[in-house]
Amino acid sequence: MFNDEELGQIRDHGIQLKVIEKQIENFKQGFDFANLIKPATIGDGISFFDKGEINGLASFYEQNSGTKTIIKFVPASGAASRMFKDLFSFLESFAQNGEEIKNILANKGFGTIPYFIENLGNFAFYPDLMEVLKANGVSIEGVLRNKEYHRIVEFLLGEQGLKYGQLPKGLLKFHKYGGYNRTPAEEHLVEAAHYGKSNSGNAQVHFTISPEHSELFNTHINGVISKYEDTFELKYEIGFSEQKKSTDTIAVDMDNKPFRDKNGKLVFRPGGHGALIENLNDLDGDIVFIKNIDNVVPDSFKEETTLYKKALAGLLIKKQESIFNFLELLESDTIDESDLCNIADFAESELNIPLSGFFSKMDSDEKKTYLSRYLNRPIRVCGMVKNEGEPGGGPFWVRNSKGEISLQIIESSQIDMNDPEQKKISQSATHFNPVDLVCGIKNYKGEKFDLLKFVDPETGFISIKSKDGRELKAQELPGLWNGAMANWTSIFVEVPIITFNPVKTVHDLLRDTHQ
Repeated sequence: MFNDEELGQIRDHGIQLKVIEKQIENFKQGFDFANLIKPATIGDGISFFDKGEINGLASFYEQNSGTKTIIKFVPASGAASRMFKDLFSFLESFAQNGEEIKNILANKGFGTIPYFIENLGNFAFYPDLMEVLKANGVSIEGVLRNKEYHRIVEFLLGEQGLKYGQLPKGLLKFHKYGGYNRTPAEEHLVEAAHYGKSNSGNAQVHFTISPEHSELFNTHINGVISKYEDTFELKYEIGFSEQKKSTDTIAVDMDNKPFRDKNGKLVFRPGGHGALIENLNDLDGDIVFIKNIDNVVPDSFKEETTLYKKALAGLLIKKQESIFNFLELLESDTIDESDLCNIADFAESELNIPLSGFFSKMDSDEKKTYLSRYLNRPIRVCGMVKNEGEPGGGPFWVRNSKGEISLQIIESSQIDMNDPEQKKISQSATHFNPVDLVCGIKNYKGEKFDLLKFVDPETGFISIKSKDGRELKAQELPGLWNGAMANWTSIFVEVPIITFNPVKTVHDLLRDTHQ
């Protein structure tokens, strides 16, 4: 299938040939859709705590986290170009001129070009934009008077201006403060100070970044870090890692044969956010908070979001203490049938682990082995937000290919919407996944789990892309909080909508929670 030069390409990526062969087989066989049993709901897979209980869990975290190694893990890869999709479209329309531009400027609701221009002064990047316009001899008053809006957009996105169309989202100015403005990367530093500080006075923050943005991130963080260390009286330990080339996947043509570009080279594509399970696996911490780069709020909203972060972590520590005690008991010679029943009840009621129908027929040794297998796993406590719009991916009870039922976070792309029953279950979901995780990645002996052993490889995804004017098939690895964590212990907790404030388009920065 491959010549010597291509085998060299594969070796350069650090990928074993058997992995490539498996990927090609996946293209041929395809991936099965998730088998949804029912949505997870309050009392059936999702826990609810009142404000008093949330405060109690947060206090428990504060009292019991000091001796633990805490890491804030922030997926921050990729450019922010998708944030400005509408602005890029506007520039294209302007270049073509005609009636289309008139229609664009006639619509003045939220998310439109006129709304963007009218609210320009409310963006945190406005002072920088004015500075670059002035440096280029452009009068903002003249531009607005003559309705030359395209010039503003060009200086915001283009090479001659702020280059926001090429920068990573983590380095854009998001929020305004008195006399200075913050990027999402800075907001994550502030968050870490609020809930990620250890007794030693350190706060660890780890960003996953793209190779082309490495220097930009380093320069930015080095330029602001001392300010936040002085403000919060701590020391940051900043880590950066890139998505490993060894997690790339080979592309194939529509006949499932390796795709070769116009130069005859094999084409590899990034494996999606599921590839970051490798980066997470390299970390050495007791508690790992995971939150996307763009899901941040200004200080005025941080009190409640911080409270819930601490509460999720407090619940994690509580559950871990019980799990670790039970695992030690399962190793002892003094355990009896009553103990086994108590552990089984805990697994079902507290950890959402449905036991096999054969459990009651097992002898004591078989029960010990069975329970140890299910308890000795990485654990994640995930915030879940009530659906307030169209239901999509979120928390479901799922049956895998082995017939095992478990709680999973399922994306819309994993659901067969052509199956009426699966579509009905999907649309009856009461909550969605905001990517708000607190993880325990060490076992009861204090040893790191090998997280790669807990991935479900059957939950990948195939999409159609194009290169050199030809269609190709691309394969994404099991998603970081989907199949990559499929065999973790999962605990879902309802959290308020304020904890979910992503910036998917530039217009989102004008919403109240970002002003």
